[in-house]
Amino acid sequence: MTVNPNPEVLLYPRIRKSPFFYASRQHGVAMYSVYNHTYHARHYGDPVDEYWSLLEGVTLWDVGVERQVEITGPDAFEFTNMLVPRDLNKCKVGQCKYVFVTAPDGGILNDPVLLRLGENHFWLSLADSDVLMWATALAHGLGMDVRIREPDVGPVQVQGPKSGAVMADLFGESILDIPYYYAVQRELDGMQVVVSRTGYTAELGYEIYLHNATRDGVRLWETIWEAGKPHGLTVIGPCHIRRIEAGILSWGCDITADTNPFEVGYGFEKTWMVDLDQEADFLGKDALRRIKQEGVSRKLVGVRIDGASVGSFNDGEMIDVFAVHDPRGLRIGEVTSAAYSPRIEGNIGYAMVPIAYQEPGTELVVHTQHGPQQAVVSEKPFLDPTKDIPKRLTRSA
Repeated sequence: MTVNPNPEVLLYPRIRKSPFFYASRQHGVAMYSVYNHTYHARHYGDPVDEYWSLLEGVTLWDVGVERQVEITGPDAFEFTNMLVPRDLNKCKVGQCKYVFVTAPDGGILNDPVLLRLGENHFWLSLADSDVLMWATALAHGLGMDVRIREPDVGPVQVQGPKSGAVMADLFGESILDIPYYYAVQRELDGMQVVVSRTGYTAELGYEIYLHNATRDGVRLWETIWEAGKPHGLTVIGPCHIRRIEAGILSWGCDITADTNPFEVGYGFEKTWMVDLDQEADFLGKDALRRIKQEGVSRKLVGVRIDGASVGSFNDGEMIDVFAVHDPRGLRIGEVTSAAYSPRIEGNIGYAMVPIAYQEPGTELVVHTQHGPQQAVVSEKPFLDPTKDIPKRLTRSA
């Protein structure tokens, strides 16, 4: 018996398509996965070339898999503030926040970007889990006066140092005034959109959320593509090399319902993500207060791994977690995401390990697809820890 190293992904009616599916596939998708029950273009042939296109130019991504959970109604603020550990009293209308949706035991059910479009109007731009059903059931059980639905909205990302120039050609120079993690509503050739200064790259970038996406998805894509041609726009998939460099986590890999914010570095260090002092009694508050008091037994750390390239994470090279051993040979944890960084010139990743092994410089052995390799715990993020790159002023970019 032999293993087929590159089995196909079946395209058929049962699995949903992004509003941009038929437009993005025209650029030669090489690999799909399924994300949020939806086909997702992972790369177009060479993830390393895509990495450099992102760092040096401007890129367009189909991220229509980021389904929106829309929460409206008289109790929308109270309900949404109960879903997440951040204090949404500190979130202005027109502002975006990276948030966790936590379970009663403090586990992370999702890590969406939240957009506050009105006093009682929120979108949760989801990672890969079923928050729509979770939120609907909670609202029903609590008898709260909210409307929860999945609107016909689909986002694309325009990312990279030249993204501001493309966006200015599309929307005018005023679009460059959007602050980091804010959003505005605009019209583009009769299409209604929300534009935010957000992205999955830690590079300068934008997301364009299209209303009536089923109807207008292909038209929006083609409009952006035409505007981007003079600037060398390239279509790519999610750049996991860059997100690992940046310390950006992936739900389902680095964070799951079985991990909590304190274990993954968003609690003790980043208290704004878990605000235990707020008045709101958010789901998981008691559990997270107890976890903070008692401490955690494991931690998600950065690792640098010797040996041959482990790939780009989205190329099919890392088909499972990598086992982590201590120097004596005892298995102590696992690497949840890893990639070869061309700029760092080495393999980097995240590993969940006991707290006794969390200090930078701690020596480990990681079993990659190439066998056991020497590794060392490293600070994360690996590059630009203060996020100066995505925060920079776009008018001077």
